[in-house]
Amino acid sequence: MSVRQAPATALDATTAASQVYAALKRDLIRGRFVAGEKLAINHLKETYAVGLSPLREALNRLAAYGLLAQENQRGFRVPALKRRELDDIAGLRQQFEVQALEAALRQGDAQWEAELLAAFHRLKRADEQPDALEHWEQMHLQFHRRLLEPCGSAWLLRFIEQLHDQFDRYRRMAPAHQDIRAQLDVQHAELVELALARGIAAARELIHAHIQLSYDVAKSACSE
Repeated sequence: MSVRQAPATALDATTAASQVYAALKRDLIRGRFVAGEKLAINHLKETYAVGLSPLREALNRLAAYGLLAQENQRGFRVPALKRRELDDIAGLRQQFEVQALEAALRQGDAQWEAELLAAFHRLKRADEQPDALEHWEQMHLQFHRRLLEPCGSAWLLRFIEQLHDQFDRYRRMAPAHQDIRAQLDVQHAELVELALARGIAAARELIHAHIQLSYDVAKSACSE
């Protein structure tokens, strides 16, 4: 007995919605749209070459994720960059990532150590290409994911990723601080050393300080 497949149009719509969701999410985090800007549906359809139905699905998903604000009967708007909200995001990142890092250091195995070293090596190589900012951003994200990966809680990692995306929207809109960037790079190396040595207490303090340092950059993006 053959399995009944969904109509091709439904499959196409689902694929289109997923693709535009990923593209819009990336552009919202990168700061392509101005904070507080109302999104024009027709412009989005043209920009992302997508139909209304999959676009609406993607926009609703992004609103549920917190990267868009949905206005009753008035469409979608890019959320404002608010200091109080950033404070909340940074505080939760510190709380959750400290918890996840401790669990990761207790449960990580030799394979994880090798993958963490590889991720750190890729991040260092990206540091040597200052003009390839997006490549560095991807390597940076992968490093932090790998660092926390063995914590054993898929939900905790999911919450951290959402908070990281929200935090990055602020950080990317803030003016560059090369001196702080250099300090963050040094801390990445220290986090690897502590992870390999299973230095839990020092690692907890360092990841807390690491997020605080990034917060010092991100807060200059706040409009209120």
